[in-house]
Amino acid sequence: MSETTHDDRVALGAAVSPDEGLTASRLAARYGLSVSGARPSLAEYVRQLWDRRHFIMAFSRAKLTAQYSQAKLGQLWQVATPLLNAAVYFFIFGLILKANRGLPRDVYIPFLVTGVFVFTFTQSSVMAGVRAISGNLGLVRALHFPRASLPISFALQQLQQLLFSMIVLFAVAAGFGSLPDLSWLLIVPVLALQFLFNTGLALIMARAGAKTPDLAQLMPFVMRTWMYASGVMFSIPVMLADKPQWLANVLQWNPTAIYMDLMRFALIDGYGAENLPDHVWAVAGGWAVLFALGGFVYFWKAEERYGRG
Repeated sequence: MSETTHDDRVALGAAVSPDEGLTASRLAARYGLSVSGARPSLAEYVRQLWDRRHFIMAFSRAKLTAQYSQAKLGQLWQVATPLLNAAVYFFIFGLILKANRGLPRDVYIPFLVTGVFVFTFTQSSVMAGVRAISGNLGLVRALHFPRASLPISFALQQLQQLLFSMIVLFAVAAGFGSLPDLSWLLIVPVLALQFLFNTGLALIMARAGAKTPDLAQLMPFVMRTWMYASGVMFSIPVMLADKPQWLANVLQWNPTAIYMDLMRFALIDGYGAENLPDHVWAVAGGWAVLFALGGFVYFWKAEERYGRG
């Protein structure tokens, strides 16, 4: 650029930059820059998770191993804790409050143990999900990886813990007369559906817990209420026989009650189809798909915000 001075001499001025007047977003586009930690597309996010499947598996195993590393009994607590809970519930609800009415003793004890083990699977997944991001901020801030890896690995950890516990559950069922038969094969799809449901719920709680860490203090009360409403210690149809039918339906169709009933139906000879709500498999699949897909999308939408602030 040039200009003429008062004595007709030509003076050279500063050249105008080609970037002058461009907004930050246009400057970034001009030079091929992208936002650090920006949320990828949903398809790309799924691909990134698949690429890190080995990390997810290894992380879940490491967490499972470390969970009881300071205890002398070690991994035995994986089985002892739900068994002790079942013993306490049997004493309070089975012997004192007579919550076993409608169920003979050889059905009620495996009924109760199954309910405790299955509900604990969901409860532990939820509590681990709440702290998945807020409890691992150092990892989240130090490394770049799809954050959904954390709640998914915690849900997988709880599944592995339940699989260890299933050995004891099989022994309890067999000890009270429910010997292995073809119905036990139903355990596989029941666990698969419950795992999908738990994973979706863990993803939802991970996003909520990342924004509101105090949620971890509230959730034990929520989970305790959910447990009492799910028929862990009693048969919902029997206990609510004199109540409006819609109330029994609502409690029976809640996800944890559905998965507990299906597991009891698969394991216990004296727990027949008459104890299950209508369309139970369709409802179980619906809960699993709804929470797995909905929870995943809900978590992904806040991907770029985890670990910041």
